[in-house]
Amino acid sequence: MAMGKRKAQRQRELWIAATDVPQGPGHPFYGRLNGLLRERGFDQFAEGLCSPFYHDSLGRPSIPPGVYFRMLLVGYFEGIDSERGIAWRCADSLALREFLGFALTEGTPDHSSLSVIRNRIDVETHREVFTWVLTALADSKLLKGKTIGIDATTLEANAAMRSIVRNDTGESYDEFLTKLAKASGIDTPTREDLARTDRKRKNKGSNDDWHNPHDPDAKITKMKDGRTHLAHKAEHAVDLQTGAIVSVTLQGADVGDTTSVQETLAESVETLLDVREQGGQVQLPREMVADKGYHSNDVCSDMESMGMRGYISEPNRGRRVWTDKDTSQVKSTQRDAVYANRRRVRGKRGKALMRKRGELLERPFAHCYETGGLRRTHLRGHPNILKRLLIHVAGFNLGLLMRSMFGIGKPRRLQDGLGTAILDVLDAIVRIIGTAWRRLGLRKRPWRHVSAPMPNAPNSPATGRLMMSVKNRPSSTGC
Repeated sequence: MAMGKRKAQRQRELWIAATDVPQGPGHPFYGRLNGLLRERGFDQFAEGLCSPFYHDSLGRPSIPPGVYFRMLLVGYFEGIDSERGIAWRCADSLALREFLGFALTEGTPDHSSLSVIRNRIDVETHREVFTWVLTALADSKLLKGKTIGIDATTLEANAAMRSIVRNDTGESYDEFLTKLAKASGIDTPTREDLARTDRKRKNKGSNDDWHNPHDPDAKITKMKDGRTHLAHKAEHAVDLQTGAIVSVTLQGADVGDTTSVQETLAESVETLLDVREQGGQVQLPREMVADKGYHSNDVCSDMESMGMRGYISEPNRGRRVWTDKDTSQVKSTQRDAVYANRRRVRGKRGKALMRKRGELLERPFAHCYETGGLRRTHLRGHPNILKRLLIHVAGFNLGLLMRSMFGIGKPRRLQDGLGTAILDVLDAIVRIIGTAWRRLGLRKRPWRHVSAPMPNAPNSPATGRLMMSVKNRPSSTGC
């Protein structure tokens, strides 16, 4: 056979038959997800929901709302943080073209089109789509609503600390330090002088004094890795019976947990009421589980007044004094609420719920912000970020539904399944060779003729442990 050579230049065809256009086989996960959305009438629901934002007949037809929401779901399933990345991935992948409903000869939406549609459709419409997904979970018995766990994390903002300005004068950070250095007697301060002046100051990164003009909603805070950065605070309310995210709120990173919990809990109740209106069989929250950051006298007493049982970890504050210093009256309501919460946390059910909290409340953070790629936001302003966040979290809930129906919650899970199948085949081959070797009456196996043990040799203890661990070990994020 002669060797083929690649042509340096190739003349493209002017006309091509439609039957000659290659068709991608599609991705089995996205095919099942499209079938699920089609079965529940997602496109008709989205078009009816977004119709008030468009004219009936004037103008060029827009991108279908179902395509817009699907592209945002692709951001979660593929772990893409920016809209530019989502648009590029959808244009490059044949499987995602099939998922969106575009042929090979059609162009997929550009990132600018996503921005235009996002600015056109309001937050409440995105929240309605999130509620629609929760209703689908409720129909599949994957949403209960009785026990809610609340926790928060920080999202890095699309704003730099070097761009912050004073709230009162509008000076930049360098201008402010230069003025302080000149006031201390340094006429022409150098960079080292400015650093020395800044090192001695206290509360130099206060949100009361500084803000970022490009994203006023971003607040100065300390991130999980210890860096000081402009960030936002995302707070989840999770159903601890099923792991579904009931609500998500976006607040300033400087808002304390004891303050933000009220908004998240109210949003959870409102969302569950909306699910009930759409026919979902769910309960309203009766129990709330949280960590030490949410414990305070007011939060415990508010839980009691709302008729909810709180399971909030209590930090070590030493001996408590319940007498008011000014009026000398005993705070009996707060005292009874704190002690009742303490008894519940120390009980058998309280300990079980705390274990559930560590499992089901931390896992969505890993899915949405680590493997989901939204730890750093590329949008500015809480309304824009919340629109993306609601559909991102709806993708997590859809993953729960897909996992219950088809056994796979993310498309990348199929890669782990293929690796497990290959290991199973190799393990079967090793067992067959070992059985045949023993039947031949040979004592030594060919892979044991080496003087030193080989950790990667077939059927060695190390390889056996590796195969067993890979075969039986679930993914670190549960997908």
